[in-house]
Formats: sequence, C-alpha cells, structure tokens
Amino acid sequence: MRRYIRAFLVCMLFAVFSALYVYSKLFYSDLSVGGGGGLGEKTFLHRAAASKRSDIGQETRRGPDEAEPGDQHWYIMRKAEGRVRTAAAMHLAVVACGQRLEETLTMLKSAVMLSIKPLCLHIFAEDQLHASFIEALESWPGSFRSRFNYTLYPITFPRENAGEWKKLFKPCASQRLFLPLILKEVDSLVYVDSDILFLQPVDALWSLLAHFNATQLAAMAPEHEEPRIAWYSRFARHPYYGRTGINSGVMLMNMTRIRATYFKNDMTSVGLRWEELLMPLLQKYKLNMTWGDQDLLNIIFHHNPECLLEVPCHWNYRPDHCIYGSNCGSAEEEGIFILHGNRGVYHDLKQPAFRAVYDAIRQYSFREDPVSSLLVPLEEELLKTTRSYCGKSHVLFTKRLAHSLANVNRDAQPPHGR
Repeated sequence: MRRYIRAFLVCMLFAVFSALYVYSKLFYSDLSVGGGGGLGEKTFLHRAAASKRSDIGQETRRGPDEAEPGDQHWYIMRKAEGRVRTAAAMHLAVVACGQRLEETLTMLKSAVMLSIKPLCLHIFAEDQLHASFIEALESWPGSFRSRFNYTLYPITFPRENAGEWKKLFKPCASQRLFLPLILKEVDSLVYVDSDILFLQPVDALWSLLAHFNATQLAAMAPEHEEPRIAWYSRFARHPYYGRTGINSGVMLMNMTRIRATYFKNDMTSVGLRWEELLMPLLQKYKLNMTWGDQDLLNIIFHHNPECLLEVPCHWNYRPDHCIYGSNCGSAEEEGIFILHGNRGVYHDLKQPAFRAVYDAIRQYSFREDPVSSLLVPLEEELLKTTRSYCGKSHVLFTKRLAHSLANVNRDAQPPHGR
C-alpha cells in the first residue's frame, strides 16, 4: 500500500512542477525594444507591461518596503547580446534618484567615451527614471553603444527599516552598501556617485584590482589630505579610517571577497558577514553620523584596515582639494584622473572650474572630434576661472583628459593600408 501511495505522490509532484513550468513560460515574455537595429537587444518584462513601448519602466513593482536585496525577478534587464562579452567587461555601478538623470548620463558618457575595455553598466534608479535612461542610452551612436551593456534596477533595500535606509544622508545613497548582496553574480565592481566624471579610462582604476593583496577587498581615496582641516579628524563622533577618513564617492570592490569575509567590529567578539553587520552598525551609530553610508564604511574599515587599499587623491578629486589652495600632490604630478563634483558644484557658480568640465562633457556630441569639440573649448573656459582657487589649478583639470582623448583619437583612426 505504501508503494502505491509513494508512486501517487511522485506523480502528483511531477504534475505540479510541469504546470508551474508551463505557467512561467506563458507568464513571461521576451520583448525586443527599439534602437539597436536588430542587434538582439532585449528587455525582459512581465507580459502585462510589455504591451507597448511606453510601458517600459512603468510596470507594477513592489516598493522598497516589500523588497529584499537579491530579490530581482521584477527588474528591467537591458542588454546588447553578442556585442559585449560579460566575462571580459568591466562592471560599473551608479545610483540615480530625484533630479540626477542628466548628471548620471554625463558620468556614463565620460566612462564610455574614454574606456578601452567594454563596460557592463549597473544603473540603480527610481522607477520613473527607467524609461528616460533607456531612451537616452539607446540614442547614442552605434559605435559607442557597442562598447557597453546596461541593466536597470529598482532601488532595493531590506524589508525591515527600508524607509530608514532610503533616507540615510541623501535619497537612495545607501543603496551602494547593498551592491554585494544584490549583484551576487558580479565578482568585482567600480561604484561611483552620479556626480563623478572620468578624465581617465575606467580601465586604469579597474587595473588596481590586480594590486590587491590577500586581505584587501576595496579601494578608496582619503576624505582629505591634511588632518588639521579634515572633517573626520575634527568633527567625527564615531570611528573612522586612518588619519582623515575615506570618501565613498569612488569605490573599487572585490565583491566576492566582501561576501566571504567576516568583519571585525566593536559589537561582538566574533566577525560578522557584510549582511549581518550593516543594520547593527546603523542602530549603534545613527545618532552620531553625519554622512550616512560613508560613515558606516569608515567605521567598518576602521576596524578592518587590512581590507582597504588606500589610493591617491587624484582618483577622487573634490573641491576640498583646491578651495583652500592646492593640496592634492598626486594630482599636481599626474593630473586629475576622476573629478568628483560633490556639494552640487556642477550646478552652481561656486566652483566654475568644476562646472566648466561638467558642461563640456554634457554638451559634447559623440559624433564630433573630441579634441576640437571638447578639449579645446574646455581649456578656453577654464582660463576664465583663474580668479577662483580651483581655477588657479586649471591645468590639472585637463592634463589627464588631454592624454585620454589623444588615445581615443588614435584608436579611432582607420589603419593604413589593407
């Protein structure tokens, strides 16, 4: 009798799984979306949301309070199949909320324009921005569009305390903390704030992964060069890394190592995994933090300094490096590799040198010669900023960019002969 019951249950389970498989096939569909000229570019959407072009980015989704990092069967995925081999590509992530669409696209333009290896872009954005990202990225010329894949994700926080995470410091800024938990298939990643501009190919930063020793799992630049005027050394009410703290606007991460590491901390005598560490730290220090997620990273690396590779300030050059006189020695020698326009300096007149670089890249058309249409006009604009402290260092803003654009032009030249 037991044999017959067991056989009956096996048949029932087989029938259930077969039905679920058929249901899933009917419930989801692959939708080709405009642009790309038949290059196999796909957007994977719920069938109900795929009925027309205008539905892209507008399908019904759970909100952040109902989401978990890694729970992603409902995000938009956009890729150019057969154009960029993921295994050979560099991974670049950014978070965009509120009025950050144009700023984020300008950052992405600088990355794609200068980089040598192909890019996989991971764009975390509020739902209402998704369609605009797709429209803008698909409008780029094919010669540039072929250099990258991209994926759009919703903003995703743990169910518990989702509202608290979302409002920490700036809207959505703490999303970066959960990237190792969301992008589980990605080994290494460059994360940048939306107000970053690459003046050097992403490849140069990516190459630092090869310089990590056995314990290092991230690379960041100091918050300041001079402890006497640095914010953390003067005002912080929590532990921070090194002499002046670190700035999280540019982060190079080996996420495989992050996911596998047990981090020392000041709450328990045993190490905690990344996902076990974040909320207890927030609860302990939230009343003493000013810069939100960046403060949490400073606390983590204060207790685990062996895990961090500290890189020079030219990898994360901010107004603080010039408004009190030039204090970034590596930029003086090599030029600025990555420009970080924090405090909104791209959008006001407080730091005209920073704004000049941003406007030059934003206005640049991919179809124009980058030297005559971007670099030369930028150098002319920077000469108008020399009355400001940062403008006095205007040569640093174009020194590395000129070298990068020269390489872009050289690579774009057709080979001689057959």
